[in-house]
Amino acid sequence: MAVAVFGSINMDLVVRAPQLPTAGQTLTGHSFFSAAGGKGANQAVACAQLDIQTRLIGCVGTDTFGAVLRQGLNNYRVDISGVTEFDGPSGVALITVDDYAENTIVIVAGANGTLKADSVVLEGAFRDARVLLLQLEVPIAESLAAARLARTNGLTVILDPAPAQPLPPEFYRLVDILTPNESEALQLVGHTVNNEQSAAAAAKTLLERGTPNVIIKMGSKGVYWAHGAVGRLFPAYPVQAVDTVAAGDAFNGGLAAALSEGHAFEDAIQWGLATAAISVTRIGAQPSMPSRAEVMALLAGS
Repeated sequence: MAVAVFGSINMDLVVRAPQLPTAGQTLTGHSFFSAAGGKGANQAVACAQLDIQTRLIGCVGTDTFGAVLRQGLNNYRVDISGVTEFDGPSGVALITVDDYAENTIVIVAGANGTLKADSVVLEGAFRDARVLLLQLEVPIAESLAAARLARTNGLTVILDPAPAQPLPPEFYRLVDILTPNESEALQLVGHTVNNEQSAAAAAKTLLERGTPNVIIKMGSKGVYWAHGAVGRLFPAYPVQAVDTVAAGDAFNGGLAAALSEGHAFEDAIQWGLATAAISVTRIGAQPSMPSRAEVMALLAGS
């Protein structure tokens, strides 16, 4: 079965530095590189690397980045028949990564801001699909429209609410699985999320808004899953992180891949954790996504 992804496609411009700069501070960095990114494209690549048929609906510009981004997705075997072109710049992300693998990211939407939830394109992408992955780097009204259509087609809808912003009440009711990280959960519920107890409280609030499953991504602490009255912390796989960019996208990709194959929810969370664990040991977003064999090996050894 397939996974459909409706979301952003960016070129990531990455600087590595000893620390993250403060306001007005100039730092000397270690290195610079560019790599394909965007939360939608990252999640699509994560699924495709796990040998899942993956269809991406997105938009790139007519600039040089656009051509490079399309070719890269092709190389990862992502179906980009739903990727359109905007007569202007592609989306970009300006990323700083410090020596502790933490990062800051500034996004300029570019072509992503023009993406439309075209029903004909979406219906084609939903063919044989079980799961739709959504994020918020494209217009929220279009993601909401895609979620509506996905529900009428019987797909499981997974929303990564990033970048964090207020969600329309309807969105909570359309989403089967909401996957904020700690900072996004803070923005959604209004209190700090940094341990199991605070994650449980945040998840309870989000469940009350109509989402049946909440998974709060907590970095090296793992993820907290809540469904109804049940809550559980799943610990992360212990690895030496070098770059946490796209770790959340790797998790969502692994989760969606497993669910598309009919695996149990708890097993799908482990797929997500394993995919994310491997990704943070590598530099870059899409280049860090592991193969199915690598994820299966980590799962088998756990």
